[in-house]
Amino acid sequence: MYQEILKRIRPEFDKTLMFLEGEIAKIRTSRASPSLVEDIQADCFGQRFPLKQLAAISTPNSRQILIQPWDKSYIGGIVKALEQSSIGTAPIVDKDAIRISLPPLSEEYRKNLFKVLSEKQEEARKGIKYQREEAWKEIQDGFKEGKIREDDKFRGKDELQNLVDEYNEKIEQLGEKKKKEIME
Repeated sequence: MYQEILKRIRPEFDKTLMFLEGEIAKIRTSRASPSLVEDIQADCFGQRFPLKQLAAISTPNSRQILIQPWDKSYIGGIVKALEQSSIGTAPIVDKDAIRISLPPLSEEYRKNLFKVLSEKQEEARKGIKYQREEAWKEIQDGFKEGKIREDDKFRGKDELQNLVDEYNEKIEQLGEKKKKEIME
């Protein structure tokens, strides 16, 4: 019975980890990446769309992002969205494309990025902790209802904690990897 609960919780932990990976990818490093801008919402035809639906986004070099809208009429909305974003640099319109040149990261900006990264990791840890508490409650309820034996209850608690430790370690590894990218 407790194994079923642990089987059900692993995909939830995976979702938390995948969400964190997506959030970390949006944190700017000294390297240009399409993930920095692809989810920025731009107004086109009275609706909001993520840039990845309006343009091809590439990185011609490590300090530049090139945005090539599918239609010239999107340029104004995309530029406005980029200017309002927290990307920290002004977009430059170059004929039918938009270029973003990323300046080198200052020490103060790096510290700020570390803080943001730490907050994202903490959110993920809280998600894991909440899911652990739900699973533990389910195991305890199973014990109270006589569906789980006492020794299985404690075995389930130990295995659940091992799973939590495994995912917290993955969260830590993702953070360390991103810190190295920021420091490059």
